[in-house]
Order: sequence, then structure tokens, then C-alpha cells
Amino acid sequence: MDGYRIEPLGPQTWDAFADLAERHNGVWGGCWCTWFHLYPDPPERKKLGHREFKRQLVEEDRAHAALVFDGDVAVAWAEYGPVEELPNIHHRKEWEQGVVGMPDYRITCLFVDRRYRRKGMAVVAVRGALALIAAAGGGLVESYPHDLPPGKKTSASFLYNATRSMYEQLGFNYERPKGKGNCVMSKVVPAG
Repeated sequence: MDGYRIEPLGPQTWDAFADLAERHNGVWGGCWCTWFHLYPDPPERKKLGHREFKRQLVEEDRAHAALVFDGDVAVAWAEYGPVEELPNIHHRKEWEQGVVGMPDYRITCLFVDRRYRRKGMAVVAVRGALALIAAAGGGLVESYPHDLPPGKKTSASFLYNATRSMYEQLGFNYERPKGKGNCVMSKVVPAG
């Protein structure tokens, strides 16, 4: 895909995922992309810590992501999964108030290696997630990107789920605002 290989996060790709996270201090202050799994916060996460908790979720097939590879090195990912797998989202109570229909999948978090930022890797990661969702049977996919005012720039390191304009380019429809500076966007992905 766009000259990069997409692999699903799983036991066979855990080491590449862990290498990417470790190169960036566990990502987002050591989160290891676990925050969206934590509602309610399970006691084993506190006991194991973020890294081992994420590894356990992966081994149990309870954590999904599209990993973007440049050769043998993972350089980006897009976390996705059903609502039950990723129940914790920013402004969740506001989101719940506006729900018309429950999505089949969510894309909750993107991460790009600092050496690959501002090169379109977030797009590659989301396309990879959409392809994996299609292969799993497709369905309604929601994401919650940042809704930046026109002309406003922000550091790519703060955009945990990219921008509304990027999702619009990928064919997502704007649904509604969610909290300050975020929105709900959706797309139906056919089975592939």
C-alpha cells in the first residue's frame, strides 16, 4: 500500500510494534496505545503496566491495529476495533448522547514514527485499517479526528487521530462535533 506493507497487529508482529513504541518512550507518555481499552480500567492493567497489558490484549486477540512496515521495521499504526474492545474515547458521554446507530468499528489512535511524520503515513495507516476491516467483513466505521479551524496548524506529535480534512480525503462523512476540537466521522466499508 503506497509502497509500504500493512500487517495486522498480532503475536507475530508484536516485536515490531513494541520496537516502534519503545523508540518513542511507550508513546503518548507511556500509554502503549492502551487508553482506549480502559473503560472501566481493568485491575490487570495496573498490575501489569501498559506494555504488558497491551501484549496480553494482543495475545488474546483483543487489540487490533494496522501496522505500516518500511521493510522489516514498523513505522506507523492505526488502532481499530469494535466498540466493546475500545470503549474509552475522549468526550465519551457527549458521544453517547448523539449516537443514532452503534458503529461496527472505531479507529481510535494513530501513531507515526517521528522520522516518517508529515509524509502521509497517517493516511497509509488508516487505509491499512480500512483494508483489514474490509477483510474481516466490513461495516460502519467511526473515527474521532481533530477538527482544526481553517489555517490552524498543530504539531503532528499531538494529533493522536489526525484531522477531519484527512478523513474527508479518505471518504469519511462528518457526523457531528464531539468535545472541544474533535468530531465524529463515519464511513461504511464493504466486505472485501
